[in-house]
Amino acid sequence: MAISIDEAVPGPATDDAPAERRRGGRGRMVVEVLLLTALAVAMLFPVLWMLETSIKENRDVYAVPAKFFGFDITLDHYKDVFVARGGGQSDLSGSFLNSVVVAGASTVLATVLGVPAAWAYSRFTLKAKKDQLFFILSTRFMPPVVVVIPIFLMYRELGLIDSKLGLVLIYAAFNVPFTIWMMKGFVDEVPAEYEDAAMLDGYTRLQAFWRVTLPLLVPGIAATAVFALIFSWNEFVFAIFLTSSQEVRTAPPAIAGLIGGTTVDWGLVAASAVVFALPVLVFAYLVRKHLVAGVTLGAVRR
Repeated sequence: MAISIDEAVPGPATDDAPAERRRGGRGRMVVEVLLLTALAVAMLFPVLWMLETSIKENRDVYAVPAKFFGFDITLDHYKDVFVARGGGQSDLSGSFLNSVVVAGASTVLATVLGVPAAWAYSRFTLKAKKDQLFFILSTRFMPPVVVVIPIFLMYRELGLIDSKLGLVLIYAAFNVPFTIWMMKGFVDEVPAEYEDAAMLDGYTRLQAFWRVTLPLLVPGIAATAVFALIFSWNEFVFAIFLTSSQEVRTAPPAIAGLIGGTTVDWGLVAASAVVFALPVLVFAYLVRKHLVAGVTLGAVRR
């Protein structure tokens, strides 16, 4: 019996597996996108609600049921943050200025003290260096509320109660250990041979650090400064225990003081929270390139 060529040679087989895999990959991607969207909405809802509350009229703020859309927009709450009802500067604006001064000064002081200390611990052989580093880190183990009473008594004897200098010093004291530990990892990533080569060219060790190593540490310094600034900016316990006058009090206790009594101006509270969050966000945005480089520094080992 004769067999035709078409019967003897089978045609190319159709494989549906790649198409099925592609459809399965698209399905998983859709599920992942939906889950991530739901998670983002859940996490960002308090922020969005705060933004909405800050621009609502008071009658819409207290409306029942709550108005998510269709409310009247006003900027009076933001005006009240900076301008007092009777005219002039408001107490909240003074508190924000105090936070800028205290947080900025403490961050600069912690960076100036912490970076050289981290360089010394990285470059030199010190007696009981690991024990010293552990002792430095152990100062961050206890929460501020545990040590606030001894610090209050010590500050009372030194005359630092209700002063910006007292807040700057205590915030810097808490930020220096963090700065040392974080910057030491960044310094370790810079080869010591760079400094050795600079010293062969006639530089002293300090000049080699200043001219060679320090410029390479800018991303790490930016990342460390952001975290130190966030701690100083958001700190509440020391700010409320060590200050009593409106001239010295920072923004966190000032905003918390808006909540209480028979009625609460939630629009003013929300506007104050938005204004309070903006400086750190702006600072992080300005140093975003250095921040990303600093956080990822050391991720790839040589």
